[in-house]
Amino acid sequence: MTSVAYAGLWIFVFAVPWERLVVLPGLSIVTRVTGALALGLTLLAIVVSGRVRRWRVFHTAAFLFVLWTGFAVWMIEMPGIPQKYYTFVQLFLVLWMIWELAVSQKRQRGLLAAYVLGCCVPALATIMLYVRQGGALKRFSAGGADANSLGMTLALAVPIAWYLSLTTQHPLRRWMYRAYLPLGMFATVLTGSRGAMIALMVALLIIPVTLSLSPGRLAAAIGLLALTGALLVAYVPEKIVERLSTTGASVESLSLGGRFMLWRAGVNAFAHKPMMGYGVGGFKRAITPELGDQALVAHNSFLSVLVEEGIVGLFLYLTMLLSVFFSVLRFPRLERRFGLVLMATLGVAMLPLTWEDQKAVWFIMAALIGMSSLQFVGATVAVSPPPTRRAVPAGRVRVAAGPER
Repeated sequence: MTSVAYAGLWIFVFAVPWERLVVLPGLSIVTRVTGALALGLTLLAIVVSGRVRRWRVFHTAAFLFVLWTGFAVWMIEMPGIPQKYYTFVQLFLVLWMIWELAVSQKRQRGLLAAYVLGCCVPALATIMLYVRQGGALKRFSAGGADANSLGMTLALAVPIAWYLSLTTQHPLRRWMYRAYLPLGMFATVLTGSRGAMIALMVALLIIPVTLSLSPGRLAAAIGLLALTGALLVAYVPEKIVERLSTTGASVESLSLGGRFMLWRAGVNAFAHKPMMGYGVGGFKRAITPELGDQALVAHNSFLSVLVEEGIVGLFLYLTMLLSVFFSVLRFPRLERRFGLVLMATLGVAMLPLTWEDQKAVWFIMAALIGMSSLQFVGATVAVSPPPTRRAVPAGRVRVAAGPER
């Protein structure tokens, strides 16, 4: 029964990157259906097995964070429960399902593979959009999804794909994961997202920090990067190149696409309600007195949590991230480098976007925490040398000794 529940969870993770391609008005129907299916199967599997795993600090902090967001909504007496709060509840259930079901190295890597394969869907769809409407659009994003969010989602899969290519024993799977690098990088650049470009540069650090592992992998990495560079030079539209080239000027001028104005207003609003905040989903309402019709979402995950959930909420959210970070530091060499690069990419993605309630963020945190409980195959194992045989003098009988206790 656990295997069936895990299959439902795998399908859910696979659907996360392309949930925006199949939607009803205001509703990502694919992840709703697959998530409900996975949850039902997980509950049934736990009832059958009668076992529940003990939580880590990460899970406790996540649970308290969700409780605090609900408590803040009740204390502030908001007119209704925001949809964002229900999203937090659902995300915590995803964390819990991953912890309960992905209990082996094979299952953890299977979920990571599901995310990479899922990213191939919007990446291919974005490239097809470029092929069909290359001259009509300035930026390309499959399914009408936010280009910045899609670019970050695709960039996060780059270190995962490279790590999977290093750890699989199947040549076909190895090259399949490697093939995501040119595919994902090309689609990420087509989104025209400057933040995603920076996140992609951080994600690509996974290659140099693991190149010492094998000369063959070095050759594969050089070949893939050369192929990707050729694709970008040959096919990326000039208007996207011009947009990406303004990244440095945007940082120097402190405009950041209008984000600096929002951040300053958010800090001013936080000063008025530092403990409880303005309630989940309340950032726009908090800065409206200062910015009026220009009020938007925070475009910074940490500032959004601070303004909406106050100091307590930010403390719990950072506790989640820090517990993942300290767990990664105890990984074996390859997994530690992979985890650190993936967390750095995630941090860069969360800085310019309101991503604290994104499924990709919570999945990556849950996957890394799940890896912390595994015994990795391929780690160095001390092997005792075989016992040396001694000559037995004539006339003596040698008796085999039993194992030491």
